[in-house]
Amino acid sequence: MSDTETIRVYDARASEYADVTASSGPDETLQTFMSALPEQARVLDLGCGPGTSAGYMAAAGFEVDAWDASGEMVALAARIPGVTAKQALFSDLTSVARYDGVWANFSLLHAPHAEMPEHLRAIRTALRPGGLFHIALKEGTGDKRDQLGRKYSYYTVETLTAVLQDAGLNPGPFRSGVDMGLDGTLASWISTTAHA
Repeated sequence: MSDTETIRVYDARASEYADVTASSGPDETLQTFMSALPEQARVLDLGCGPGTSAGYMAAAGFEVDAWDASGEMVALAARIPGVTAKQALFSDLTSVARYDGVWANFSLLHAPHAEMPEHLRAIRTALRPGGLFHIALKEGTGDKRDQLGRKYSYYTVETLTAVLQDAGLNPGPFRSGVDMGLDGTLASWISTTAHA
């Protein structure tokens, strides 16, 4: 993500976002993702926010790198034991066969549609053979800014499946739901875990 207005919103509201997304433990999706990883797996939380998911993965014994474009989010994630946090953009990912898993939970939805194929190819390259890639996005079409100023790109199951497959990633079953976001509105979402 490189949209300066979106990053500005997250910098300004990092603590509030951490409160909104706080949980008492990993949800079913994260638990399933972790269960499918090898012991002591190396994982990248790409767009880690305040580091909630990264913290659960570190607590489970995984080696976790956590990246976010927001410096304030990185500062929160860096406080979590076992998490190596770094301020970075999606385009900074140049690793080759470094990770057993990449977790991109409601982060790549801020990437422009035109940039998504490149990001997904970089993720595919960064994964070890058989590696797992989790992605969650808001469901819909087109792109727009929310009332806070954050820019979103929307996907359907069909469009996300196509772009994943084009990058050499094989999506598994999709999940869907509706949740309240930082802007106080309900939004539909889709997610899947793909295999390299």
